[in-house]
Amino acid sequence: MAVRRVVPNIPSTAMQENREFYGLLGFEEVMNHGWIMTLASPSNPAAQASFMSSDKTAPVMPDMSVEVDDVDAAYAAVRAGGAEIVHPLQDEEWGVRRFFVRDPNGRVINVLGHR
Repeated sequence: MAVRRVVPNIPSTAMQENREFYGLLGFEEVMNHGWIMTLASPSNPAAQASFMSSDKTAPVMPDMSVEVDDVDAAYAAVRAGGAEIVHPLQDEEWGVRRFFVRDPNGRVINVLGHR
């Protein structure tokens, strides 16, 4: 299993303000579902930050997202390791398969793979 990218998820309802501010640093909007917006560096697309007002299908907002090349293998590994699953593995309508797990610091991690 390989990690493709790691993205901080910042709680916010100021989407336009974040787009403008981080645009000053060279970020551009690459995704916007209304409740989550992701900005990325055009020169380094894996350098990203997401801003979330809520999570559409989960009971909590994750603190960080980790994209992996095999989300099913990641799910099996964290379950075998005894980690707390906060949100079960499921396919989402926006083209990802994901689950949430709690890390040793109490942070909620969204582990995902694109379908």
